[in-house]
Amino acid sequence: MKTTPFTDVHISLGAKMHEFAGFNMPIEYSGIIDEHLTVCNSVGVFDVSHMGEFWVKGPNALAFIQSITSNDASVVPLGKAQYTCFPNEKGGIVDDLLVYHYESEKYLLVVNAGNIAKDWDWCVSHNKVGAILENASDKTGQLAIQGPKAQEVLQRLTSVDLSSIPYYSFVTGDFAGCKEVIISNTGYTGAGGFELYFYNADAMTIWNAVFEAGKPEGIKPIGLGARDTLRLEMGFCLYGNDLDDTTSPIEAGLGWITKFVDGKDFPSRAELERQKKEGVTRKLCAFELVEKGIPRHGYEIVDTNDTVIGTVTSGTMSPVLKQGIGMGYVKPEFAKIGTEIMIKVRNKSLKAQVVKPPFRK
Repeated sequence: MKTTPFTDVHISLGAKMHEFAGFNMPIEYSGIIDEHLTVCNSVGVFDVSHMGEFWVKGPNALAFIQSITSNDASVVPLGKAQYTCFPNEKGGIVDDLLVYHYESEKYLLVVNAGNIAKDWDWCVSHNKVGAILENASDKTGQLAIQGPKAQEVLQRLTSVDLSSIPYYSFVTGDFAGCKEVIISNTGYTGAGGFELYFYNADAMTIWNAVFEAGKPEGIKPIGLGARDTLRLEMGFCLYGNDLDDTTSPIEAGLGWITKFVDGKDFPSRAELERQKKEGVTRKLCAFELVEKGIPRHGYEIVDTNDTVIGTVTSGTMSPVLKQGIGMGYVKPEFAKIGTEIMIKVRNKSLKAQVVKPPFRK
């Protein structure tokens, strides 16, 4: 298994480790519920160094991004980030990702850990405009410090005014004595906070400084288990569960990141335009269980006549709401807010209601 700059620390702290996307990653430390509530109420630290980072540089950098992603990167100012996806040739999604506008002719693409090799091959094979591509994944570390007290903790370690970084914005500056640290506000937890991107050589300096600075707030390391429950409470998609090579952004409710502007000829544009105009045969919806139970990935979704209408893609017991929540693809007529559906849990059909995320308000 691959490691991150912090793997030995996780092991020494007694984390429950498991393979994730080819990496040896911490799944939990003190328990998923405790870690989840720590992030909601205080501050927690995620090692997300397994994520992939690609630099796109040169005079044709923007043209390359426009040709390969669904969203309109031409409207992203310097210092801003954008959520987007790589559509494939069949209307599905190669990956969802973030695009950072770093300099006038320099962008950073942040991709999912399990897709680094696939995404890199995709970018290289679709680089028809001569953009300069660099895969910096192996030499880049990343920590996500999340929670309502994250800003207060991190401000002790940088001269950058963190309150001046709005959501989906970033700056590059000093942090804990380290130079050229990207400080980004694009959280995946819905609890506030920042992500730090840095060279691997600075990893332990930053880790130690963050945990020392956060002692008064009871800062804790957080595993991927709580990362999943936190993102699900916000209704954020996870690639491999809610998105994959067979799901289209239109089906997934991501029409808002699929822009059909002039000169943007990304893969499957015509098919996705057709879907937006004519509709789709399934839609991703969010639901809450009305009866007691926990929905899981792969469970059947049925109507009140017990006819299968879809499949659960993500599900859990919400630590905040203390009820079963989830997402899944269903026939469009069942995706309307307020619709009653049923989730098959251990051969029982449990009542659920389609809701508008986020679950955690």
